[in-house]
Amino acid sequence: MMVHGSDPMATAAAPAQGGGAEWITRLDSPLLGAPTGALAGLVFAAKDNIDVAGLPTTAACPGFARTATVHAHVVQRLLDAGAVLAGKTNLDQFACGLNGTRSPYGAVPNSFDARYVSGGSSSGSAVVVASGQVDFALGTDTAGSGRVPAGLNNIVGLKPSKGLISARGVVPAAQSVDCVSIFARTVNTAVQVLKVAAGFDAQDPFSRALPLKQEPFAPRFRFGVPSELEFFGDAQAAHEFQKAIVQLQALGGEPVQIDYAPLAEAAGLLYGSALVAERYAAVREFFDAHEAEVMEPVRSILASGRAYSAADLVDAQAQLRALAQQVAPMWQRIDVLLLPTAPTHYRIDEMLANPVALNRNLGAYTNFVNLLDYAAISVPSSLRPDGLPFGITLVGPCGSELQLAELGQRYHHATGLTQGATGEPLPPPADLGLAEPATVRVAVVGAHLSGMPLNGQLVERGAALLEKTRTAPQYRLYSLPGTVPPKPGLVRVPPAEGAAIEVEVWQMPVAHYGSFVALIGAPLGIGTLQLADGSSVQGFLCEALATEGATDITQLGGWRRYIELRQQAAA
Repeated sequence: MMVHGSDPMATAAAPAQGGGAEWITRLDSPLLGAPTGALAGLVFAAKDNIDVAGLPTTAACPGFARTATVHAHVVQRLLDAGAVLAGKTNLDQFACGLNGTRSPYGAVPNSFDARYVSGGSSSGSAVVVASGQVDFALGTDTAGSGRVPAGLNNIVGLKPSKGLISARGVVPAAQSVDCVSIFARTVNTAVQVLKVAAGFDAQDPFSRALPLKQEPFAPRFRFGVPSELEFFGDAQAAHEFQKAIVQLQALGGEPVQIDYAPLAEAAGLLYGSALVAERYAAVREFFDAHEAEVMEPVRSILASGRAYSAADLVDAQAQLRALAQQVAPMWQRIDVLLLPTAPTHYRIDEMLANPVALNRNLGAYTNFVNLLDYAAISVPSSLRPDGLPFGITLVGPCGSELQLAELGQRYHHATGLTQGATGEPLPPPADLGLAEPATVRVAVVGAHLSGMPLNGQLVERGAALLEKTRTAPQYRLYSLPGTVPPKPGLVRVPPAEGAAIEVEVWQMPVAHYGSFVALIGAPLGIGTLQLADGSSVQGFLCEALATEGATDITQLGGWRRYIELRQQAAA
């Protein structure tokens, strides 16, 4: 049997906590999983809107409580893989909130400073992970509940694509956009859990068989950064995010400014349009009969869903689809989107005094993600000067979970942070089992060289410079007349008539190679070049006919020397 407050560890595990708020209601005896399996030896907790057979599911509303007869699909999969269930965790009522104060069982304080909110709605799940009470925990995420608590507590929050993990046996918040999420102290643990938890469930109307991308991002990648960011007056958070940009650049990323306005507009639809009717529909039968038992401001939010018609909902859905179409070209310019997980921290007393506006602020960079069918992972980034955690979120298209995790792990381990609030060092980075990215080697000889006018065409496609070398001694180089910017032409000739020409060899993701080749106009083209070491690569070649009347610059050994001499002559 399980009783609220039955275990003193619920309030005494971390000295920073206080006030008697419950984080976790523990089972009298842990629920043992299979003796062997991928998760054997790992202990977890489940948010109390997720069913565990024989236990009440309250969704933080005592009047709603009902005893589950079977495990939620995801809980069963974890137990079958050997994980051990320790108990169920506190949450914002009906998973409606991002701050962790909207529970009759008490506000869940931040694991670093009990004066501050822990983030919600998966507040208890995040804090029991951060404080080391369990190895991982299940949360849910509709508007950011699997990410904001992670960012505020120095842990990892993995929000899968919609439908990747079955939500059967989960009290819905907004069923079409709900996701079961994973909290852990390391990315590796979160990925282990994801691999077990994911799977199609024909009994969940929103489940889907979703193949995950298996290749990591290229060594050189592009990450989007909003052109304007709002931190609600928090200068420390703004500073930490700038540091995060620099850190991601050090890992091979190139920042690209993106317009955040359409993403923000999509986020606003979740509560500011007929889409909120789905929140009401999720608990309509109970709410209509027991509205007075629902605490504010959850009551007002759910009640607002009654005011909309079916036609209003259709209009809101069409508006969302239009915004999705507007935003889609962004992914042609970037590989991943970088955002602050939460723009600031709030004290509990501040949140209670202004619960709607401050809660909305915490979701400034999360609400759009599920609506637009993206995947995301929040990872720790730094500890602010005031000692509070700052986290960043990496967002990618549907199915990019493993790519985000690989980059997130590299980022997390580069921070030098310890695990959650435990003070324990991070273990060595783990092999997440991703395949090497498919790439092609491309030799460039002229305007695409480093520092030259067209080099950006390589960089923006995630290409990385491998080496500076020479061709085999069987090429001649010409300056082609009338080209803008100036370009050379490389022509293969018999060995006795040629020379070795300087080239740079770049490694480019195969996924971007076609768009690169499409930019090349006659008389240039891509062919096979032989390098000085005898190996062959793809590279620029020129039609021999185009060299008639062109200046032969072979004796200079390469295009860069030719450009230097031209500049000197013009000075």
